[in-house]
Amino acid sequence: MSDTPRSTPQGSDDGLLRGFWYPALRSDQVRGASMHTAMLLGIPLVVGRDARRDAFALRDSCPHRGMPLSFGQFDGQTLECSYHGWKFEPTSGQCRAVPSLTARDKLKVDRVFAQNFSCEEQDGYFWVYVPETEQRAETPPPAPRLPTFGQKYRITRLEAELPCHVDHGIIGLMDPAHGPFVHQAWWWRTRRSIQEKEKVFEPIPNGFRIRAHSPSANSAFYKLLGVYGQPITTRIEFVLPNMRFEEIHCGPKWFSSRTTVTPIMPQRCRIDFCAAWNVFQWTPFMVPLFNIFARAFIGQDRRTMERQAVGLKYDPPLMLVDDADRPAKWYFQLKAAHLESRRSGQPMQHPIEGPTTLQWRS
Repeated sequence: MSDTPRSTPQGSDDGLLRGFWYPALRSDQVRGASMHTAMLLGIPLVVGRDARRDAFALRDSCPHRGMPLSFGQFDGQTLECSYHGWKFEPTSGQCRAVPSLTARDKLKVDRVFAQNFSCEEQDGYFWVYVPETEQRAETPPPAPRLPTFGQKYRITRLEAELPCHVDHGIIGLMDPAHGPFVHQAWWWRTRRSIQEKEKVFEPIPNGFRIRAHSPSANSAFYKLLGVYGQPITTRIEFVLPNMRFEEIHCGPKWFSSRTTVTPIMPQRCRIDFCAAWNVFQWTPFMVPLFNIFARAFIGQDRRTMERQAVGLKYDPPLMLVDDADRPAKWYFQLKAAHLESRRSGQPMQHPIEGPTTLQWRS
């Protein structure tokens, strides 16, 4: 894969990574024995919880005639297709009943399955594991978790859809230079605050991170943490397929966030932002206040990607520059190395050999 991104995937390759967990939808969207539809990597899903509160995700399609299972009835034990009444156990997808069969029929009902996906609830999301191929059985690792550093904290979740391929959402997510132009606000930074920066990046499994460092002095958010009178450090990581983690520590106070760019369809994705913290706990209505600012911040990214999509639909040639675009180049190299490892069966060759210092202005 070239270091220079294409505006659209070429050939039959949709550019989406499989063999990973993705957040399908938020937990609060499913109540009781209800079900909810979701779309991941172009796969229609029906998601819910069974009577034991175990999460499930099935392809939203009856294997009989393709009727969406989400139109059917679910009693907590079995999911019944609305077309012919076929019933399926939700966590395994195994068929339990075909009402039209007679004693003469030889169909072994228990050998019929609706396609099911590994599904776990974590951090207020239904996470779904999308295997490499639909025919390949995989035992996935545990679903990702947001790092937290204590028992008492507040948590929030926000999202915004983007009209672009996940690649563009991800390299926008890790782009260090757009802040003064896209996120202009009194509580963040302005063009007048642009300054030269230098950070040390180092490889980690399936990704890279910026070493823990003192945060930018031109951000009002970090300045607010000065009220605690202790040194402030921040660390940022990117991990395949789509996750950016940030940790801020100020003595015993901390803020932790995870932002994922979730592929919905080849040309549509979604920012899923989850944050937890124990800072400013004395502030009234802290979560609503945080959400106001975070929605504004994410909304600025969404509007930018909507505008970029106008240009990308004409498939223009694109370019990446050093050093500000080096993280984007690393993303494409990591993606290519991962795919080659899966193809060859050999260990992944990490494209970053060791600590690397990058400089840019933002």
